[in-house]
Amino acid sequence: MLRILRQRQVCERVGYSQMHIWRLEKAGRFPRRMKLGPNSVGWVSTEIDAWIEARIAERDARQQAKPADPALDERGIGRD
Repeated sequence: MLRILRQRQVCERVGYSQMHIWRLEKAGRFPRRMKLGPNSVGWVSTEIDAWIEARIAERDARQQAKPADPALDERGIGRD
């Protein structure tokens, strides 16, 4: 089932302000909005979900690529 998210829902879901989302969109780094009517826009929920999943994958790839620091424990906290 296709679901359209309104701007407030997208902001809550990704934790970004409207302006930051707009900047990311203009830079081609966020799913594009679509015009729903003269005064409303929305985003396809599956596109937002895929964007979030890509951020998680990037985080995980960076974590795996980072060499382990023997002075830190598995949580990244210094050992005494």
